[in-house]
Amino acid sequence: MTLPSSASASANHPALAAEDPELAALVAAEEQLQADTLRLIPSENYVSTAVLEASGTVLQNKYSEGYPGRRYYEGQQNIDLVERLAIARARAVFGVEHANVQPYSGSPANLAVYLAFAEPGDTVMGMALPMGGHLTHGWGVSATGKWFRGVQYGVRRTSDPGTNGRIDLDEVRDLALKERPKLIFCGGTAVPRTIDFAAFAEIAREAGAVLVADVAHIAGLIAGGAHPSPVPHADVISTTTHKTLRGPRGALLMSREEHAKAIDKAVFPGLQGGPHNQTTAAIAVALHEASRPAFRDYAHAVVDNAKALADALLARGFDLVSGGTDNHLILMDLTPKDVPGKVAAKALDRAGIVVNHNTVPFDPRKPFDPSGVRIGTPSLTSRGLRTEHMATVAEWIDRGVAAARTGDEDALTKIRSEVADLMAAHPAPGLPTA
Repeated sequence: MTLPSSASASANHPALAAEDPELAALVAAEEQLQADTLRLIPSENYVSTAVLEASGTVLQNKYSEGYPGRRYYEGQQNIDLVERLAIARARAVFGVEHANVQPYSGSPANLAVYLAFAEPGDTVMGMALPMGGHLTHGWGVSATGKWFRGVQYGVRRTSDPGTNGRIDLDEVRDLALKERPKLIFCGGTAVPRTIDFAAFAEIAREAGAVLVADVAHIAGLIAGGAHPSPVPHADVISTTTHKTLRGPRGALLMSREEHAKAIDKAVFPGLQGGPHNQTTAAIAVALHEASRPAFRDYAHAVVDNAKALADALLARGFDLVSGGTDNHLILMDLTPKDVPGKVAAKALDRAGIVVNHNTVPFDPRKPFDPSGVRIGTPSLTSRGLRTEHMATVAEWIDRGVAAARTGDEDALTKIRSEVADLMAAHPAPGLPTA
């Protein structure tokens, strides 16, 4: 691996470079990689310089077990105000009655929901991981599938392009009434279509279950009005704060007021000690940014770009799960292209196009060597790319997949050069400019 020069690391991170030049060089290398490549992983994004600065403040130095006004440590005068600010902004952006900004990340946030509403061994229900769900929705290899009895729903497999690959709400209802789960999760990691929160809520009421909307992927779209909100329907909303929300690596739990005490008690002292105050501050900044009209424009541009990219890929003969997308995410089955997903993902990476290999519904291949790749438009939209660029992106993907099939490394090298040229013309937020 070739690392940037020590001069580059020193210019951007002088104290780090002086103390630990090896680590500083690795950070500089990552900055360069993020600057030069087209990042299409739908769970990644670029945060603003303001979010980065908030993440690195002296708030890191404080230990703050408890909640504002009810801490186990003194000296919290400023920390309480930071956390209250983040809470107020979360409530305003999402229109919720209660918000907890302390969860360390999405998986601990979801685990807190289990602690608040279920007992070990209880039945819980979520979307099956191979169908697009998340590990923490009761999948067997997760603690949530080991400590609780997980049952899973899936997507339709039909010849009708209007229903194929979409959540089977009839199956959801039948399964919920049969199994009577304590919790029903809706949302996932590879769901390219709009989630019908109202339909899930009706099923949950009928089954006597708590409905949990895991909106980690689409939180920014919801905040920007580009996806329907679960707030009128779900009992609890769980989300990470990165991805489409463009915040730091953290999480939020939001709920109706009636569930506030149960949620807060589950987070602390149930699962965590002191919150990461520097992350809380960065979440507050991201929520402030999300409240502005420019963020609404961004959220809608993410969806517009994804739809344009999906159309361009369909025109090039790609098989898209559910036939397209309503949000930021596209899931492609590469079986018709005669290239396994992992082979394609690694080849595209060499071409400067960063994606992840991913299972597709009813995938005959193993999860670590699946048939598909998952792509999304949050990062490229943050760089200012618009619908007119999506045909070029689709062309690069098409050429990269073809090169993966034939082993044409020269073709991948050429694509990488073209990608770097376009990225240079669209600098990423938060990255050094020199």
